[in-house]
Amino acid sequence: MSRAPAMRPRGGAVDPTRRPGRRRVRARVEGVVQGVGFRPHVYRLAVTLGLGGHVRNDVRGVVVEVEGDAGAVERFLDRLVAEAPPLASIERVLRDDIAPAGERSFSILESAAAGEPSALVSPDTATCAACLGELFDPGDRRYRYPFINCTDCGPRFTIVRGVPYDRPLTTMAGFTMCAWCRAEYDDPGARRFHAQPNACAACGPSVRLVDALGHPASRNAPNGDDAIATAARALAGGAIIAVKGLGGYHLACRADHESAVARLRSRKHREDRPFALMVPDVGSARALADLAPEDEALLTGPARPIVLCRRLAAGQDRRVGAVAPSVAPGSRDLGLMLPYTPLHHLLVADAGVPLVMTSGNVSDEPIAYRDDDALARLGTIADLFLTHDRPIQTRTDDSVIRTVAVGASVRPLVVRRSRGHVPASLALPDEAPPLLACGAELKSTFCVGKGRRAWVSHHIGDLKNYETLAAFREGVAQFERLFAARPEVVAHDLHPDYLSTAYALERQSVRHVAVQHHHAHLAACLAEHGMRGPAISAIFDGAGYGPDGTVWGGELLFGDLTGFERCGHLWPVRLPGGDRAAREPWRMACAWLAEAEGGAPALPCALQDRVEPRRWRAVTQMALGGLAAPLTTSAGRLFDAIAAIAGVRAEVTYEGQAAIELEALADPIEESGYTVPLVEAAANATLQLDVREAVLAAARDAAALVPSPVISARFHNGLAEATSAALSYMARARGCDVVVLSGGVFQNRLLLERTAAPLSAAGFTVLVPERLPPNDGGIAYGQAAVAAALHAAATGASR
Repeated sequence: MSRAPAMRPRGGAVDPTRRPGRRRVRARVEGVVQGVGFRPHVYRLAVTLGLGGHVRNDVRGVVVEVEGDAGAVERFLDRLVAEAPPLASIERVLRDDIAPAGERSFSILESAAAGEPSALVSPDTATCAACLGELFDPGDRRYRYPFINCTDCGPRFTIVRGVPYDRPLTTMAGFTMCAWCRAEYDDPGARRFHAQPNACAACGPSVRLVDALGHPASRNAPNGDDAIATAARALAGGAIIAVKGLGGYHLACRADHESAVARLRSRKHREDRPFALMVPDVGSARALADLAPEDEALLTGPARPIVLCRRLAAGQDRRVGAVAPSVAPGSRDLGLMLPYTPLHHLLVADAGVPLVMTSGNVSDEPIAYRDDDALARLGTIADLFLTHDRPIQTRTDDSVIRTVAVGASVRPLVVRRSRGHVPASLALPDEAPPLLACGAELKSTFCVGKGRRAWVSHHIGDLKNYETLAAFREGVAQFERLFAARPEVVAHDLHPDYLSTAYALERQSVRHVAVQHHHAHLAACLAEHGMRGPAISAIFDGAGYGPDGTVWGGELLFGDLTGFERCGHLWPVRLPGGDRAAREPWRMACAWLAEAEGGAPALPCALQDRVEPRRWRAVTQMALGGLAAPLTTSAGRLFDAIAAIAGVRAEVTYEGQAAIELEALADPIEESGYTVPLVEAAANATLQLDVREAVLAAARDAAALVPSPVISARFHNGLAEATSAALSYMARARGCDVVVLSGGVFQNRLLLERTAAPLSAAGFTVLVPERLPPNDGGIAYGQAAVAAALHAAATGASR
């Protein structure tokens, strides 16, 4: 922009600030620039270059004014972005030349709180190497202090109550810094210069160990050392301990202690779902799993998610007895994570063994994050509580990620997006009014947006009970306040019985936008990659409400952000008992065999000891007659059927269990696949993947005692080959070179990789979700993208 005209003082005197070569610039910096050490960075840079001026936070980001030699100002602007702190994410710098003011010194001003908030909040970040060095240094004043942090690490989102990000607007507001901490906070040369959660044992939060009644269970020294050491000894003895982390409570026990793990399963009512493990370092992770470089990068990154890693084969485990059988039954993977808070580092180091570190809840409830609620809900599970007095503002579960090969590249595939990633924003391809997207029912998240930006929430859970719905409502209120997004548009799923839909329709004085479930999956993947479409897609999941009134779930769609065409799907079959079929995979085996044989099927050998013949006959009648058995094209239920036929799982205790265990069993060297013909429906010319012959082939193999790993591999291979062939055919017919693979079933690494490989080899651009889950955790963002695109189309808003 042009330089503002110089102001000449009265009386014609020459303004000394306007001597040749002097320049003053005001720069607005937008992006993740609060809570990441950006103001200290600006201060040090300005002082180094001999510039005057100031820097401050406001509700939009950071505002800088610098003044001095024109060349030094230009160098400052170049280095402002190039040398930004590691946690900063700068989106743009808007700068204006303004009149010099003669300022010679540089300062950090008090934050400006006026205006509509739009500053981005940083996710919580794992403890940095420098803080870890101090944590384990006996000569450091913060030795073993479990809340050590600096401008490069520590709590952010989970303690933020508002913006700008300053201590009074965090849950650290109740802790007054001691003289030493204040000196660090005020020292431009210190690593804790303006680190908002800065504290030490003399002035900051403290750890306590209490029993299930809240009574002290250790001496509770100021730095928490005794509490942590006592907790570690209790873990060594087989105790279950509730541990208060960044975004809520974990339940912990020794991972190598079978009776402790089994007891935790029993108390938590979590029969089979794998537990996550926390190990002290990458070397310990390598002792348990076959880590690719991409796995190690995720494990050691600042987000520190749970990474699903391929466990070492039997006999390869380099730590004998390190993982009890009950940790991850039926899974080929282990969910591993490294410590990400000082408290976790100390506890794992003192325990000396890998620890189970699972969400602090009873099955299907939100995690506990308030102390009184934790004691009330976890008191029958945990023997002891390792807690502290720093309040948690927003509950967040651990994020879960796995890696997949798509074409020539290995990419992250997010299974659950939460701590360490939220509330990082995503771009919207179209300008949007303030909006709220309410998501689906399972893996619930919501999304708020405005302008070109969207914020997808942390993982909420399955919206099937009051507690989870209450957490959903709390989260929506927090995001709308934090990002000043009072919605004018509310998007929701088509399904009339989802609690998220009911919540959306409660919102008054807004425009409601209903978005079909699988269209939202397609839109989410397109928008994440900055595309509007069109694209050909395979959207495979468990269930979604179809506009024709049937239950969709194995869809081949052609579409963009504003609409879609259903151009293919899996062969439709009955869903006997509706939702009950998702809990009892043998029902889908019955329905598929009845469809494939055209009559009443015999009870398969693998199910004869698991299903009563009278129940099999009753479900057969439902499948053949259609009573209480709606039509479905669900890919998830197809996997259930094959799992039951192969004897893998007749009933499940958690969503997706049968498919997960079927994938885990697949023989990696089996190359043959069941035949899945592509047929064109006469009624509407849609392409159908006719899996009936594959179902019969699986049943014949099972009857012939072919091992279930071979059956699994043949099924995966056949379905992947047919899916890629169908997508390739439809893409070429429509002149489209972009293919999207999404939906919860594509969390299956084997299916995804074997579907994507031939498409990539044929030259198609294959898109899969990377920053959001392919499961229903990405639905809300897809709804937001559709709502924004429809608004832009209706109003002619600029793209």
